[in-house]
Parts: sequence; structure tokens; C-alpha cells
Amino acid sequence: MRGNRVKEKLNKGEVAIAVGGHSNTSDTIDFLGPMGFDGIWLEGEHGSVNWGGIGDLSRACDLWGMASVARLHQNDPGVITRTLDLGANGIVVPHVSTRAEAEQVVESAYFAPVGRRGIFSGRRSYGGSDYFGQANLETLVIVLIEEMQAVENLDEILSVDHIDVFFVAPGDLAQTMGMAGKHRDPKVEAVVEGAMRQIAASGRTAGALGYEDKLQHYYDLGVRFFLTNYNAWLEEAGRAYLDRVASVRPG
Repeated sequence: MRGNRVKEKLNKGEVAIAVGGHSNTSDTIDFLGPMGFDGIWLEGEHGSVNWGGIGDLSRACDLWGMASVARLHQNDPGVITRTLDLGANGIVVPHVSTRAEAEQVVESAYFAPVGRRGIFSGRRSYGGSDYFGQANLETLVIVLIEEMQAVENLDEILSVDHIDVFFVAPGDLAQTMGMAGKHRDPKVEAVVEGAMRQIAASGRTAGALGYEDKLQHYYDLGVRFFLTNYNAWLEEAGRAYLDRVASVRPG
């Protein structure tokens, strides 16, 4: 066990930042490591993360003291347990829209007495003692609020303990509002921000996409976990460089 920087910061009421992008490799994690992010978002729902890669990806995160935050492709006890057994110390579970679904996440992610995660030690237990108790303390659990059904059931979902972050995901939420691809539309943003306020008012921790123009506003609404994506930085810097090259003229 090596701790979990994201969870530790959230428990102290501080802001925690995870970063992700198109590449899910240990080389990318090593490159990002010195920058100081709290966690790496390992994309296993829409990206390339697979069972064979979780061990090395999470080890690379450990090397730099960052949490390995793995987004899963479904809310399934076997998927949750196996992801954690292979070394990820955080999970992101999609489409949690009812209290029962939130309870299933908790039961699957934690050992007794909190949950019913299947007993298996895995690599994080090596060289330590009281693995099961320590794993319960260090495991980060994030659920995605990404459907209007989740917004309508949010009070019931928020009543479930042992969930570290309730992440309001605008993309799928916009789609369930009949506005696919319009996640920055004012109507969608109003629903997103209403959910953030509700999460904070309940004493829980809200998560959000870390739009640079919204960071302070979302913080003021109670968001303490942000996800940022480096793809946009690469694209912006690449286009700017090509524009400068195109402006070069013979002397």
C-alpha cells in the first residue's frame, strides 16, 4: 500500500486534480509524473486500458506518488474487484443512476465490514500487514452522474456512504436531455451546476471536468475533484507552432 494522494487531499477538503488523455501507457505516465498531478485517469470505458495493462500503469502511477484512477466500462462486481486486485487504487463507475446502483459500487469496492469485495490480496498487499483494512482506507471510489435519471434520484444516491466523489459528467447528461454534443449549452450547464450545488449541500464531494474558464466557478459551487485532459493542450500548442512556421518568410 502506498497511499492515495487524491483521496488524502479530498479528505482534507483540498482540491485534487487527475489528468487523462488519448494515451494510456506507462511512458505517458512517467512523462506526466514530474508535473505534480494528483492522479492519472486510466480510460477503460472508451480507451485502451485492459486487464493486462492495469498492473504496469498503476505501478507507474505509484512511482510518481499519483493515484491510479481507472474508469470502468460497467458497474459490475467482478469488473470492480478485478480492477482493484490488479493494482488500481481508484475506480470511476459509469451510469450510476439509482441508490441501488450506488450501493452495488460500494459493496463491490470495499472489503467487509464496509462492503463485500471478494477476498484476494493482490500486488498491493506485498510486504505489508492488515491489507484488507488498509485497502478500505486507500481505495478511491467515484461514481458518474451522467443521466437525467441520476439527477432525478440524486438525493437517494447521495445518501449512500463511502463514495468519495459524485462526478457530474456533462457529455452523456446532455445526450439524455436530447442535446447530444451540446454539453456546454446553457441548459445543460444549468442542470450540471444544479447537481453540483446539491452534492455540496449534502456534505458530499462533487467532481467535474476542469474547464479552465470554469475552475473558480465550479470551486465556488463545491467541486473539489477536477479531471483535465491534455489532448487540448497538445492540439493548441501544435496549431500555434504550425501557425508560426507558416508565418516564416525569406529574409
